[in-house]
Amino acid sequence: MNARPEKLVVVGAGSWGTTFAKVLADSAIERGVVEPEIVLWARRPEVAEDITARKRNTDYLPDIDLPACLSATTDLAEAVAGAGLVVLAIPAQEVRGHLPTIRAHLDPAAVVVSLVKGLERGTDARMSELCAEELGLPDERFAVVSGPNLALEIARQEPTATVVASADPATAEWIAVRTSGPYFRPYTNTDVTGVEICGVVKNVIALAVGICDGLGYGDNSKASVITRGLAETARLVESLGGQAETLAGLAGLGDLVATCASPLSRNRTAGRHLGQGLSVEEATARLKQTAEGMKSVSAVVDLARRHGVEMPISEAMNAVIAGALDVDTLAGLLLARDLKPEGRS
Repeated sequence: MNARPEKLVVVGAGSWGTTFAKVLADSAIERGVVEPEIVLWARRPEVAEDITARKRNTDYLPDIDLPACLSATTDLAEAVAGAGLVVLAIPAQEVRGHLPTIRAHLDPAAVVVSLVKGLERGTDARMSELCAEELGLPDERFAVVSGPNLALEIARQEPTATVVASADPATAEWIAVRTSGPYFRPYTNTDVTGVEICGVVKNVIALAVGICDGLGYGDNSKASVITRGLAETARLVESLGGQAETLAGLAGLGDLVATCASPLSRNRTAGRHLGQGLSVEEATARLKQTAEGMKSVSAVVDLARRHGVEMPISEAMNAVIAGALDVDTLAGLLLARDLKPEGRS
């Protein structure tokens, strides 16, 4: 642990990537680190310039002042070189394309952390699996951070808790120390699979809740979707070897409730647009950033089918996104299941 460089890098300068970089910077300052080095990789030069010169990310966090120790670059190799922590905060479908550059410049002791809440289409791969495959990364050098973490609320320094999951408890603790601060409280566990799957599927469920909202359905309908969504998430988690306890925690129920309830949620917002009659293309155009549920739902359904897991809400969302199901028929489809005891549904 002592040989790991203290430079910290976040790959992705959207709202959550920028906010997480702020969390890292504020934690370093709180711990008394002298001249902390926190670097963001941004795809667009104007975003990098905004962060470095003006300490703002006008596109994604327009009213937030960023710490003076934050800088940004569009050179991924430069960003990653010499870093002890590399955080992935880009859309799931873009991760594989960036990993060769990261691998070429990754410090031998560096830890990679995923903030990504999606599966890769075509392979159904979780980010832990992608990093193991493409970076040759052992389990003890990978972690995932997930929980009820709406970026703007955290950027405003509103109290928030999260989960850091790694197969190696010492790695999770090392990351927790570097993210802990006055407004951000990390907890640790070893259930990487469970935490990843909870983060992926909750976005799909939030799409369904958003559609209910757009259709004018009330809280009973939305609460039913959230509860049944948690049940189908649990079935997939357990089939993949994850822990049931994760579903009751911050990465499970906590993240699901926040994403389904908040107007800040991109996935709920996308679903609301669909419920109001917009096409998938029109709903996507309204959003500034990726709604991972729309991108990953086909992979979620494929993964569930391969493991023999029933996920009716996810199946319905996949059909909606594919244009095979009209949102007006959604309620009937979600409720049209055989009568059975709740625990078996």
